[in-house]
Amino acid sequence: MYVTPEQITAANKTNVDAALSIAAAQFAAMEKLANIQTSAIKSLFEDALANTRALAGAKDVQELVSLQQTFAQPAVEKAVAYSKSVYAVAVEANTELSKFAESKASELNQNFVSLLDKASKNAPAGSDVGVAAVKSLLSAANSAYDTFTKAAKQATEIAEANVSAATESVKGFAKAKKAA
Repeated sequence: MYVTPEQITAANKTNVDAALSIAAAQFAAMEKLANIQTSAIKSLFEDALANTRALAGAKDVQELVSLQQTFAQPAVEKAVAYSKSVYAVAVEANTELSKFAESKASELNQNFVSLLDKASKNAPAGSDVGVAAVKSLLSAANSAYDTFTKAAKQATEIAEANVSAATESVKGFAKAKKAA
C-alpha cells in the first residue's frame, strides 16, 4: 500500500490536465463575453450615430418626439438580447464546471472505495464492521450529493424560466409603451 513515484507522477499529470481544462473552459467563456461586449458596443455606437443624424434632420418638435419614441423599442430589444447572451454564456460555463466537478467527485469516490477495499484486505479480523460503516457513510453522502445536485438543476431550470418570462415581459412592456 505504498505510493510509488509513478503513481505520484500520474496524479500530478491528472491534476495539471484538470487545471488546464478548467482554465481553457474559463478562457472560452471570457472570450465569448468579450465578443458579446464588443458587438454590443459597436451596435450601440452605430445606433447612436444613426439616431443623432435622424434627430438632426427633424423639422419640428413633434417629429423630434416621434423619433425619440421609435428609438426606445430597438434599444430595449438589444438590451434584452445582450442580457440573454451574457446569461447564456454564464449558464454554459457553469454547466461545464459542474460536469467537471461531478466527474472529479465520482473519481474521488471510486478511488476512496478502492483504497478502502485494499485496506480492508490487510485489516485485522473484526474490522469488517468498521469498513462496512464507512462504506455505508460514503453511500449516504453520495445519495445526499445526488439529491443536492438534482435540486440545484431544478433551481437552475426555474431560474432560466423566470429569466425568459421576465424577458418577454420587458419586451411586451416596451411594445406597449411604443404603441401608446
